Amino acid sequence: MKVVVVGAGLGGVAAAVGLHRAGHQVTLCERGAELREAGTGVVLMPNGIRALDELGLAGRVRGRITTAVSGGLRDRHGRALLVTDAARAQQEVGATFVIDRAELHRALRAPLPAASVRTATPVERLEIDADGVTVIGGDRAIARADAVVVADGLHSRLRGLLFPGHPGPRRTGRMDLRGTLPAPAGLDVTGLLASILIDRHSGAMFGLFPLGEDELYWFTDSALPADPPAPPEPDRARRQVLSLLAGWHPAVPALIEATPPDRIHVDAIACLARPLPSFVSGRVALLGDAAHAMTPDLGQGASQAFEDAAALTRHLTGAGPGEAAARLARYDAERRPRANRLMLASSRQSRLMSRTGAAAWLRDALLRAVPSRLATRRLAAMWHA
Repeated sequence: MKVVVVGAGLGGVAAAVGLHRAGHQVTLCERGAELREAGTGVVLMPNGIRALDELGLAGRVRGRITTAVSGGLRDRHGRALLVTDAARAQQEVGATFVIDRAELHRALRAPLPAASVRTATPVERLEIDADGVTVIGGDRAIARADAVVVADGLHSRLRGLLFPGHPGPRRTGRMDLRGTLPAPAGLDVTGLLASILIDRHSGAMFGLFPLGEDELYWFTDSALPADPPAPPEPDRARRQVLSLLAGWHPAVPALIEATPPDRIHVDAIACLARPLPSFVSGRVALLGDAAHAMTPDLGQGASQAFEDAAALTRHLTGAGPGEAAARLARYDAERRPRANRLMLASSRQSRLMSRTGAAAWLRDALLRAVPSRLATRRLAAMWHA
C-alpha cells in the first residue's frame, strides 16, 4: 500500500518506520524545514518501551535506562506522601527510560530512507474517495495514498476537518516549565529522584528524573498567570516559578537556577476538550496527540503514541489497498478505549494534584494512608498495555 504519514514528531516517525518495515510505500510529510524534535527530556513508560520493541526500535534507546529507585509523591519539602517501589514495579512489567527528546527522535528516524521524507511540506486538507486519499498542500496535490496517518499534533488542522463538530484542544490554565542539566557537584538529590513534589498551598508540582549517567531532567507544573495567549518566555517563566518554589526543598530552586537558559522549555498545558468519537475516518487514522492529547500528569503521552504506531503497523501488515478502511477500523477498536481512558485519567490526576487548601490537605492525608505495596501495584497496572 501507499501510506502517507502527516507529521514527523515522535509518534509519526515511529509509525512511518514501522509501516516501511512492514513493506508499505511510505511518505512522511513534515511542515518544518527539517526533521527535528524540540524540548528537553521524555519519560518512556514500560508500555511505551514494549511498543517500541514491537516496532524493532527499543534497542536504540535502551542505553538510557533509569536507576530503579523508590519514587512516588512527596510534599514540597521532600517528605513522603505516597511511596512506590519502582524497582519492584519494573521487575513485574519492565523498566522506565528517560532520554533526551532530540536524541530519541534521531534514533527513531534513522531506519527511514531519506527518499521517504518530504520536509517543508504542509498538508492542508485531504480529499477522500472510494479508491484512496489525495493529500493536498496549498493549491496542489502532494501525493495519492491508499491510507493516511494523521500525526500532526495537539493543534491538528486535519483533525478539525475530519471531525468538524469536535471542540479541539483546551487550555488547562497551567504552565509546564522543564529543563535538563549536568548533575551539580555537591548537590545530593538521591532521595528526590523519580519523585514528584506537590504543594497544597500553591497547587504547584516539581518532578525529577535521572537522564543517563550524569544528567538530570526536571519539570514543573504550576498555574499560568492570567492565561495569556502564549506562555511567557523561558527566562521570565523561570523567574516566576522560582518565586513560587522559594520555600521548597533546597534542591528544587538550586536545580532550576543551575539550568542553562538554552536547555529550558516552557509550554501552556493543553489537552483535547473531550475524547474523539473515533480515531479513524475511512482510510484516514489519527495517531498520538492528534487523536488523544492528554495532560502530562501520568507521563503517558509519548508511550501512547508509540502504542498507536505499533497497533497501526500490526493491523496494516499484509494489507492491500482495498483493505485499508477495514484494517484501520480494527486499529480504532483496539486503541481508542485505552487511550481515551488514560486521557480522562490524566485530567483527573491533574485536578487532584493541583488542589489547594482543605481539599489538598485531605488529599495528602489520604495519600499517606495508602500502603506502598498497593501504590506499587496500581503503578504496575497502569504500565500494562
